Amino acid sequence: MRYRPLGSTGLQVSEIGFGCGNVGGLMIRGERPERLKAVARAVELGINYFDTAAMYGNGVSEQNLGDALNELRPQVYVGTKVRLPEEDFGDIKGGIQRSVDASLGRMARDSVDLIQLHNSIAEARQSGTTSLSVDDVLGQVVEAFEGLKAQGKVRYYGITGVGETSALHQVVASGAVATVQTPYNLVNPSAGHQVPASFSLQNHDGLIDVAGQHNVGVLVIRVLAGGALGGSEERHSLASPPPAPIGSSASYQEDADRARSVQFLVNEGHAGSLPEAAIRFALAKPQVSSVLVGYSSMEQLEQSVEYHAKGPLSNEALTRLGQQWAKA
Repeated sequence: MRYRPLGSTGLQVSEIGFGCGNVGGLMIRGERPERLKAVARAVELGINYFDTAAMYGNGVSEQNLGDALNELRPQVYVGTKVRLPEEDFGDIKGGIQRSVDASLGRMARDSVDLIQLHNSIAEARQSGTTSLSVDDVLGQVVEAFEGLKAQGKVRYYGITGVGETSALHQVVASGAVATVQTPYNLVNPSAGHQVPASFSLQNHDGLIDVAGQHNVGVLVIRVLAGGALGGSEERHSLASPPPAPIGSSASYQEDADRARSVQFLVNEGHAGSLPEAAIRFALAKPQVSSVLVGYSSMEQLEQSVEYHAKGPLSNEALTRLGQQWAKA
């Protein structure tokens, strides 16, 4: 396993991270022996960052991850997230404090290494949504996170890079956060590659590059576009049904259709499979700290590390991708 700096935190995180979300489902719906075996094997393979959230399985992911880590006692980094409901917007600091305390209780931990805002971010609040404004984030959210640091409950804090592109750029460029999680994949590469003006999906406009310029750690999410880049329509029994896309198309089926346009990476021998191409593509971006992969099985865990061992996609493959995206 290779390691990269997580922005300015001083932490060195594994290039492949362990995602404990609903899409893969192992840490939510897997049996306890499976979960313990997977976490132990991940650590053995060199994975040292585990990512969960209060909303994953309504707290089940946090509880199960905490159970595994407290049983195995590995030296790893743990990140979780807080998503405020709109009714908490009148008390953002209190809502964050309560959410983090509940997360720590579920994991039976005194602290986590990283807390991340899970709400989407917009230029201004939007009634009827859970989007917070830039001012909210740089004001009350940061103040709440700083308070949690002072209490020793979190070491660093960041955001999930979902919402309006301009708003995300402002928060990342402010230097106020240590990390950003961003969707980045072969369906929508705009967080790290130029796309044509005609590009029909959300243009993240080089968010990863902005993060790199401000020494903000980048955690890649949705590297397989929720399974659309999984190379097969068949889903594991522990996996979620096809999820709503994040930062890509309007539907999972559209993501799957777009995935077929990069099948040439396999046909031309740049990668052995579409999932391999997807993971190695994300690793080719030097500003990326870790690529978070969600697992349904031990086989998928082993495969992700095998793909990583092959190194980033070649420059030739990246050039071919650029040519393909220019036609999109």
